[in-house]
Amino acid sequence: MHKVFSRFNGPCLDRVKYSYNAFTGLAKFHRPSGALFKKSAVKHPPPDLPEMPPCSFNPEEYKDMSKERMMEIRRQNCNPMTMKVTYYKKPVYIHQGHMQWLWDVDGRRYLDLFAGVATVSVGHCHPKVTAAAEKQLRKLWHTTNIYVYSPLHEYTEKLAATLPDPLKVIYLTNSGSEANDLAMLMARLHTGNFDVITLRGSYHGGSPHTMGLTSNAAYKYPVASGLGCHNTMCPDVFAGPWGGSNCRDSPIQTIRDCSCPQGSCTANDKYIGQLNEVFATSVPSRIAAFFAEPIMGVGGAVQYPKNFLKDTYKLVRERGGVCIADEVQTGFGRTGSHFWGFQGHDVIPDMVTMAKGIANGFPMGAVVTTPEVAASFAKGVHFNTFGGNPVACAIASSVLDTMEEDGTQQISHNVGTYLLTELAKMRDKYEIIGDVRGKGLQIGVEMVKDKASRKPLPPAAMSEIFEDTKDMGVLIGKGGVYGQTFRIKPPMCITKNDADFFLAVFNQALHNYMEDHH
Repeated sequence: MHKVFSRFNGPCLDRVKYSYNAFTGLAKFHRPSGALFKKSAVKHPPPDLPEMPPCSFNPEEYKDMSKERMMEIRRQNCNPMTMKVTYYKKPVYIHQGHMQWLWDVDGRRYLDLFAGVATVSVGHCHPKVTAAAEKQLRKLWHTTNIYVYSPLHEYTEKLAATLPDPLKVIYLTNSGSEANDLAMLMARLHTGNFDVITLRGSYHGGSPHTMGLTSNAAYKYPVASGLGCHNTMCPDVFAGPWGGSNCRDSPIQTIRDCSCPQGSCTANDKYIGQLNEVFATSVPSRIAAFFAEPIMGVGGAVQYPKNFLKDTYKLVRERGGVCIADEVQTGFGRTGSHFWGFQGHDVIPDMVTMAKGIANGFPMGAVVTTPEVAASFAKGVHFNTFGGNPVACAIASSVLDTMEEDGTQQISHNVGTYLLTELAKMRDKYEIIGDVRGKGLQIGVEMVKDKASRKPLPPAAMSEIFEDTKDMGVLIGKGGVYGQTFRIKPPMCITKNDADFFLAVFNQALHNYMEDHH
């Protein structure tokens, strides 16, 4: 079936056509015109570029600081870490956002498929959420838990209703790192134990304590941090030592063969065996907690064998520990099948941490736990000046309403499944795509030197494809221990037409790379 899309003049673009073949993954391009499509914009301009889907929003004209002045200040006055994490050789200078779109200072429009690292959940500057923020700002900017105020209680009741029993007790924070830090403290207080286990390659924050949970050398410093934290082998069924073609809860399985008997998973048994090795060699007989994301975020959208979390939770609880689901990236319907990622694993954790999409980009996080765990935390005094801020609560409350009204979970399922299916066809076409995985709009594309070795594609090659994709108007992310995985985690308002535009652009970027290097 050959799909052809026609677009017409609008405030955001010039008229142009492109077609995308759903079976071959090949895009045909028709010559565009206008400032957004100047040949200088891309390193290897194809004969023709795909057209962006139309957008009726008109961004304001940019009249602020020059790009040169911004970079001068960024180098002189911002901590050097700011430059270190700046994406792209030619940075994107963002001016304005609306739903799934971003505009730079030159007026160029980008399809945002990274959402500020999976943070903009319902869309940039969503009108309903913006209105809720404005309304609260005119009423009360700030107070704290030493007083009783409506927004905090309206929101916590609404958030609790999204979670199964007994996960009903909420403490609001300012970030995911703070939420995970606090969850560690709660777990240790409740269990009377100290040691915590996470997965290799995981990321759970950058605070001094959560640095111990995080298992990636890029985020480590040569200082004592996160004492009592241990790692077990990541049950990665693509790049790990064990895996097959029926392991994970995803529309797309790995290219590895599977010879498991009916009803069993050898890979799962092997990875659980590795966890048992950690219990036997690295921790005391009683532990405090096990942390895991339902699908890895920064770690590269890694998915585990279907029963891994269920089996792990059982073993952890047998050793006195609590089980903590880090939903900072997988929560709020992003996986499509469920509102919370852990629900796809048929488990109920003892604690859930969340942030990012909770308030569509406004700084906020939360720890949700059981009454019993919460009671242990109340033995001392913990005070957070900004946690539960009235503006944050009003925004987060509006986000929950908007998710329901806009059907973002269903969008995640429908558009995400379509993207995964089409990306898998590209995997079959290109030797450098080793794996396509994920659920909903939590997607990873792992790049390799070749499918036989499964060795990561080198950083320079990743950057080349990454930059080319950006130059053609699409923003995506990178992750994985070796930076080898492209991460696709857009605002949950994107359309199938947006997906087709990305597929055409990504296909062209891969084609450009292969043409240059093979």
